[in-house]
Amino acid sequence: MDLGFWRKLNKPTSGECAEPIMALAPMANVTDVAFRRIIAKYGKPDVLWTEFVSADGLMNKKGREALLVDLLYSEIERPIVAQLFSGNPEKMFEAAKLVKELGFDGLDINMGCPDRSIEKSGAGAALIKNPRLAREIIRAAKDGIAAACHSPFPKGSTASSQEGFKSSGLADSATSFRKGGIIPISIKTRLGYNKDILEEWLPELLAEKPAVVTIHARTRKEMSKVPAHWERVKKAVEIRDAFFSSPSLGEGDRGVVRNSLSNSPSSKEGEGKSKTLIFGNGDVKDLADARAKAKEAGADGIMLGRAIFGNPWLFATTKEGQLIKHSVSDRLGVLVEHVKLFDELLGKHKNFAIMKKHFKAYVEGFDGAKELRMKLMETENAGEVEAIISNYLSTNDILV
Repeated sequence: MDLGFWRKLNKPTSGECAEPIMALAPMANVTDVAFRRIIAKYGKPDVLWTEFVSADGLMNKKGREALLVDLLYSEIERPIVAQLFSGNPEKMFEAAKLVKELGFDGLDINMGCPDRSIEKSGAGAALIKNPRLAREIIRAAKDGIAAACHSPFPKGSTASSQEGFKSSGLADSATSFRKGGIIPISIKTRLGYNKDILEEWLPELLAEKPAVVTIHARTRKEMSKVPAHWERVKKAVEIRDAFFSSPSLGEGDRGVVRNSLSNSPSSKEGEGKSKTLIFGNGDVKDLADARAKAKEAGADGIMLGRAIFGNPWLFATTKEGQLIKHSVSDRLGVLVEHVKLFDELLGKHKNFAIMKKHFKAYVEGFDGAKELRMKLMETENAGEVEAIISNYLSTNDILV
């Protein structure tokens, strides 16, 4: 197993100084490069993910041109993980090569998205119902990364995408490309599809030795309509520990996979070996909540999603570990900066309406917030947003 950069981030999950790895969840039309740069500047987590991107689309010439912008990143975001989805091993192989060639630190495979159009292609949460294909997808991704490491760019292949990536300003420098050796594979998934099948599903993933498995602690059917089942993240850790404590475990031996779950998680055998890291995700409110949930579950890391809205300082703390408080004017100032970055980096590629979904998060909880937000929703570019906020700040006494 190659943990790659995760090995440096991995921290003890026992003892008074335990500190889980903190990650920002990938969210479609949210965690784009403009948003991630803001987060990296004001409160960087241990690791960042891109939005999820279609591996199949990347292997289509027309689709690649449109989707490369979703793989835009900057050096300040490192370590940065590209998230892909696909139900086609061949497409995943080629897309994984591209991810490696573009210089990402890791590749994450989405096996939990409930979007119907994605499921129709056999990807996302649909893979929970097809563990054989899920394992083929993981192996294809690993093979693609290895192929990118050990061979020059094939004529007419992804090298042309790399050049387009650089010429479009989609990377800070050429040194971002083909950096280092093998990069680690991680998986983001759920407890099950219609029902919780963690005991059957997780060992299938572990058999392929991914560096990380992030468990969104709900089933696909539950979506986000019920509280996350954090006791099941704890169970996932137990399953992982039992799995890697089995000395005779074979990747293709499903019987051994299942039998290993009856072993004691406290077994000392195999303890020195690398283990897949288990992350928990779902209903995490802030860093204090993340630490508490990690400690209770024994998780190696925590992924926070919705808690980031309107709070780019979510991952920032003082030297004493206290959260940093910011005023309304601070928030509005960052909003202006965020809008300008969106315009600069994505204005030619994405509709400005995507940026507007952030307005409600930034502009709430203070007198006049609703009226200000209504004005901002009428804007069509960064200049108009800056003018409205500048006028608001100059005519209002902001004390909070």
